[in-house]
Amino acid sequence: MADFTAKDVKALRDSTGAGMMDAKKALTETDGDFDAAIQWLRERGLGKAAERADRESADGAVAVARVGDAASLVELKSETDFVAKSPQFVAMIEKLAAAVAADGEGAVESHKDALDDLRVTLKENIQLGTVARLSAEPGQVLESYLHVQNGRGVNGVIVLLDGGTSELAHDLAVHIAFGRPSVLSRDQVAAEEVASERSTLEAQTRNEGKPEAAVDKIVDGKLNGWYKRVPGGVLIEQPYAKDDKLSVTQFLGGVGVIGFAQAVIGS
Repeated sequence: MADFTAKDVKALRDSTGAGMMDAKKALTETDGDFDAAIQWLRERGLGKAAERADRESADGAVAVARVGDAASLVELKSETDFVAKSPQFVAMIEKLAAAVAADGEGAVESHKDALDDLRVTLKENIQLGTVARLSAEPGQVLESYLHVQNGRGVNGVIVLLDGGTSELAHDLAVHIAFGRPSVLSRDQVAAEEVASERSTLEAQTRNEGKPEAAVDKIVDGKLNGWYKRVPGGVLIEQPYAKDDKLSVTQFLGGVGVIGFAQAVIGS
């Protein structure tokens, strides 16, 4: 029987980029000889994952899952939509989403080896993207939305309301999918980002020849519009997707938003 340890398997994986099971098999087949195991992997094209690490993962899939009072959102990135639609890829992301919903965001760590093996099997640079989990307490309402295209999720949302109904929460999730807000409220926008935008708007307004006495008021109005921008902007200030005469705040009718998460493939 080959004489090697778990540390030897990890060292081989780190050196070659091979999956855990392939690294273990290589050491088994070569009686624990490290250099021979590297050659064994190279001959079978199983040591290429490290070479793929710098390739862009611009495609992928999104999954949402619900376990009890918790919901999760997981994004898994790939290089091509061909891989993202494959049964192995879809099964992996659904497995990750279920694990995160059940055990928290840290649950993805226990699937690291399986992800390494998937990179080798599918021969692409596969990386985790957004990983989020929301949990509802009594009186709170949790909902999700997933837009599916060609057999894989491409735009996923989870949202948590302080009261309201499942229908209201679902409608808000659909709005978020369309509006793609960056933050929930104004106080979550970085101060330096606001200052930079205000400075730009001030210069723009002066270049338009507006009276100096009116500049501050005009800039305040433009800044309010900037907060409402779609896509991007502040969720509760965006015009509601199904009726742009209402803001999201007006649509919610006094129901508060505790939090949300979104992942969009290709964004």
